[in-house]
Amino acid sequence: MSKILLEVDNLRKYYPVTAGLFSKRVADIRAVDGVSFYITEGETLGLVGESGCGKSSLGRALLRLEEPTAGRVLYRGSNIMMWNRRQLKELRREAQMIFQDPQSSLDPRMTIEDSIGEALLIHGIDNEKERLEKVEELLIRVGLEPEHTMRYPHELSGGQKQRIGIARALAVNPKLIVADEPVSALDVSVQAQILNLIMDLQQELSLAYLFIAHDLSVIGQVSDRIAVMYLGQIVELANRTDLFTHPLHPYTEALLSAVHIPDPHQKRKRILLQGEVPSLVEPPLGCRFHTRCPRVMNICRQEEPELQQLGDGHSVSCHLYN
Repeated sequence: MSKILLEVDNLRKYYPVTAGLFSKRVADIRAVDGVSFYITEGETLGLVGESGCGKSSLGRALLRLEEPTAGRVLYRGSNIMMWNRRQLKELRREAQMIFQDPQSSLDPRMTIEDSIGEALLIHGIDNEKERLEKVEELLIRVGLEPEHTMRYPHELSGGQKQRIGIARALAVNPKLIVADEPVSALDVSVQAQILNLIMDLQQELSLAYLFIAHDLSVIGQVSDRIAVMYLGQIVELANRTDLFTHPLHPYTEALLSAVHIPDPHQKRKRILLQGEVPSLVEPPLGCRFHTRCPRVMNICRQEEPELQQLGDGHSVSCHLYN
C-alpha cells in the first residue's frame, strides 16, 4: 500500500470583506470551509466543481502560497502550518504548482531559460552552464526543443507556454504537483497533448498530483480518485470508477449528466439545476446544496450533513444516506 504523502485536515481559507472609510471587516468569503482529504505517493486526486467553489483557493492554501485561516496540512506527517521560512523553502523542492493561465505565470521580460533557471538558482545551482544544461533537458522532457531557451513568452503558443510551466514545476524534482486547471485555457486538441504529457511524467517520475478542473471528462482521464467540491466543501469523494458508475450526491449526478458521450447513439438524461449558486459570504443554513437540490428534504434546510464513508473509500455528505 502506498504511503500518504499529503494529508489535509479541516482546512479553512476565509477572505475578509471590508467596508467603510477605515476598511472595517464586516464579513468573510468562506472560500474553503472545513476540507479534509489525503493524497498517497504517485496518486492523482482530481478536484472538480463549478467556478467559484473554492478549488483554486484550496490548492494555494495547502501549499501556503496563501496563508490558511485554520486547519492542518501534513506533508509526510509533518504539519507545514508550523514551518518557518527556511522549512517552506525546502517544501518548494517537494511540492510545486502549475497555474491555470500560462501567460500570466511567465514574466514577459524573461527568456524561457531565465524563467526555468530562476528556480534552479534559488535552490542552489549557481553554475550557469549546469543550469542551461538542466533547462534544455527539461524542455526536451516536456516535448520542446533546446532552442526554445532564448525565446520570450509572447513568441510561444498557449500549449508551448503550458509546457514551459510544467518544465518549471519539474525543475526542482518535486514529488507533489498541484495542477490548477492546467488545460482549461487551451484548445481541445492541445488539451489532449498536455494531459498525455502530465500522465507520462507521472509514470516516469512517480509524481503525485492534485489535479483541479471544472470538467469531469478531463478529471476522469487523469485521476485515481475524485473529490467533488461545492461552495467551499467536499460533498463526495470516491475512486474514479465508483464516482462515474455509482454517484451518490445529487450534485455529482448533475455534473455527470453534463459530460458529453462520444457515441451519438447513446443518450444521457440531463439534470438541469434550478436557481443561482449561493454566496460564499452567506452560505445557506443546513446543506449548502439544498437551494438547488431536486431531492431536498426538510432536514436538509436545518442540519449540515457530515462527510461520511459508506465503504470502499466512497464518502458522501448528504442526508439521503443517514
